Amino acid sequence: MVEFKAIVNDVKTGRSYNVTVTGHHANSLIGKSIGEIVDGIFVGLPGYKLKITGGSDRNGTPMRADLPGPKRKKLLLSDGLGFHERYPGERKRVTIRGSAISSEIVQINLAVTEYGPRSMEESFAPAPAAEGAPAEKK
Repeated sequence: MVEFKAIVNDVKTGRSYNVTVTGHHANSLIGKSIGEIVDGIFVGLPGYKLKITGGSDRNGTPMRADLPGPKRKKLLLSDGLGFHERYPGERKRVTIRGSAISSEIVQINLAVTEYGPRSMEESFAPAPAAEGAPAEKK
């Protein structure tokens, strides 16, 4: 069973929300690529449209939009996503993951492109404590 950690970015407020995606919602994200627009129902936001902006696998290897497919590949990079040069002209061979989501991906980054009827804070608000339950300590 595939499980993803989806980081949903609200571009209006700048806040990000961490959501776990499992089951058939996670399976339907497999095969999607960076830059594609997906329905917000996958992360519990009906009516929203979300753009896939990136992600990483279990080792922390970042996804890169200009590398097709889901495979890991070693690329010679000068600067940009996956490597930042320390001096001008420096290049390094770095392992990068392709732009397609596979079962090996752990984290998916999403940005809101179209808002739905409910606010994101309402959708991701923690459930209120039951009556008679002890209050949380701070």
